[in-house]
Amino acid sequence: MYIVGGTIKTMARGDIEDGVLRIRDGKIAEVGNAGQIPVAPEQGERVIRADGGLILPGLLEAHCHMGITEEKKGMEGDDCNETVDPVTPYLRAVDAINPMDAAFDDAVRAGITGAMVGPGSSNVVGGQFAFIKTRGRRIDDLIVKAPAAMKVAFGENPKVNYSGQNKSPSTRMAIAGMLRKELTEASQYLRRKEKARQAKEEFEIDFTKECWIPVLRREIPLKAHAHRVDDIFTAIRIAREFDLDLTLDHCSEGHLVAEELAAEGYPAIVGPDFASRNKIEVQNVAFKTAGVLNRAGVMTAVTTDHPVSLIKSLPLCAGLAVKSGLPLEEGYKAITLYPALICGVADRLGSIEVGKDADIAVFDGNPMEIFTRTLYTVIDGEVVYDASEDAAGGIGAK
Repeated sequence: MYIVGGTIKTMARGDIEDGVLRIRDGKIAEVGNAGQIPVAPEQGERVIRADGGLILPGLLEAHCHMGITEEKKGMEGDDCNETVDPVTPYLRAVDAINPMDAAFDDAVRAGITGAMVGPGSSNVVGGQFAFIKTRGRRIDDLIVKAPAAMKVAFGENPKVNYSGQNKSPSTRMAIAGMLRKELTEASQYLRRKEKARQAKEEFEIDFTKECWIPVLRREIPLKAHAHRVDDIFTAIRIAREFDLDLTLDHCSEGHLVAEELAAEGYPAIVGPDFASRNKIEVQNVAFKTAGVLNRAGVMTAVTTDHPVSLIKSLPLCAGLAVKSGLPLEEGYKAITLYPALICGVADRLGSIEVGKDADIAVFDGNPMEIFTRTLYTVIDGEVVYDASEDAAGGIGAK
C-alpha cells in the first residue's frame, strides 16, 4: 500500500512535503517524497491519496482505562479498581480489558492507534499496565508490551477509598510506608531468588512478588498517579530510594516546580485537563502545565485519562495545551513520539521510520484543531477507518 501526497510529519526526521509512504507486510517500507520514491503499485496494491493533508504516526494515549472501565455498563463493566486490598501488584490489565468497549471504535476514528491501559488509582499498588493497539477483538492480539508499567498511586484516592473502610491507608504517610514495605519485601525476594539460582538450589516462586522483578530490574517503570507537588516528590523520593524508573502521571501541579522536575529527569504524562476540578488535589489543573514542563526540559505527553475525559478528545487536549503555551511541534510529539518513548514502545511506534509498525493516521489538517477530520486510520498496514466509507454509510471503523 502507498500513501501519497500531503505532508508526512515523521516526528523523527522533520516534515516531508509531497510525501510518499509505502507499507509492506504491516511495516513501513519506504518514506520520502515524490522525487525520491516512484509510485509503482503492484497488481491489487492500494494507493491512498492524501493531497493537502497531514500524514502522522498513529496517535498514542499514554495513560487511560479504556476497555477496563467500559462505557454505558455501570458496575458490570467497571473492572478498574480492586478496592478490597490496597496492595495488588499481581493484577494484570490484560485480564480485564474488553476490546468490544465503544471507546476502541472512538479511538480509531480519532486516529489513535495505541494506548497504555491499566488499573485505576484507588490502591497504593493497582497492578500492571499494558500497551495495546486499538483495533481487534482479542486482547492477546492487541498487545504491544505487557507488562508495560506498575501502577502506584499517591494522595487523595487511596486515602478516600480506605479510610472509609476503617483501614490503612488513611494518610499520605501510610501510602508511602505501605509502598516502601512492599518494595522492600520484593527486593528481598529477588535477592533470595538470585542467590538460589547462583547456588543452583530449588526456589519456591511467590506469584505476588514475581510481578515486581521487571520493575526492580528497571525493565518497566513505576507509573505514579500524583497530582499535588508533595505527592510528586514523594513518588520521586521512593523511586530514588529503590533505584527505579518512574513516570509522573497527571502531574497536575508540575508547573509549580518545573525546574526541579527537569533536574530529576523523569517524564510526565499530563492531564486530564478537560475534566472538572472535582477533587481537592486537582485544584491547580491547567492546560498550561504541559507547556511549562516541556519548556523546562521535561519530556511531556498529554493524556485524556479516559473515561475521565473521552479518548477521542486526545488531539484536542494537545491543541489546548498548545494554545496555553506548548510549542506546536511539541504538541504533535506529545501525542505521538513522547508517549512511545515514555511507555517503552518507541522501537515500534511513535514516528514514521522504515521498519516500524505501519500505524498511520491521515488528517485533512492539524488534528489539534476542532474542525479537522480523520481521513484514514491504518494499523499494522491495514486500513481500519476510511472516512469516505463512513460518510457513505459504510463500515467506517472496522
